[in-house]
Amino acid sequence: MLLTTEYEDEQGVRLAAAAKLLSAARSVDEIVAGLRQTARDIIGSDGIAVVLRKGDLCHYVEEDAIEPLWRGAKFPMDECVSGWAMHHRRTVVIPDLETDPRVPQAAYARTSIRSLAMVPMGAPEAVAALGAYWCAYVEPDDSTVRRLEILAQVATIAFSRLSAPA
Repeated sequence: MLLTTEYEDEQGVRLAAAAKLLSAARSVDEIVAGLRQTARDIIGSDGIAVVLRKGDLCHYVEEDAIEPLWRGAKFPMDECVSGWAMHHRRTVVIPDLETDPRVPQAAYARTSIRSLAMVPMGAPEAVAALGAYWCAYVEPDDSTVRRLEILAQVATIAFSRLSAPA
């Protein structure tokens, strides 16, 4: 069994490797693939989703989860948590999906997801969101949320580099 500090060190190494991967990304597809490959392991969640903003829609472009979630689905920005996070430019943590009015209950009814955290990506305007999901009622600790936010910050830098003049 790992001691807490050993676990945190291991997560730090994984986070650094993810940052290196994302910093080398040269397209949106490479950023999305990098997040898909690394986020779930770094966060310790049952699933992750990468959501891109497409006008007034949230497009769930990629996921890594224990069951299919919403890959390929599009939801109105004002009807999903990823849209809320992008609109408000804030991390949202929801320990019990059934009690939060921002959660579209019908979208989660067919899943085993009970808790989530969603972080916006992009600056100055959010262009994407990174979500982490748990099948249990979980309130992720500050360290877990911080790792999710760091991944989102590194992805934000990668997104902004794509739109910067050469």
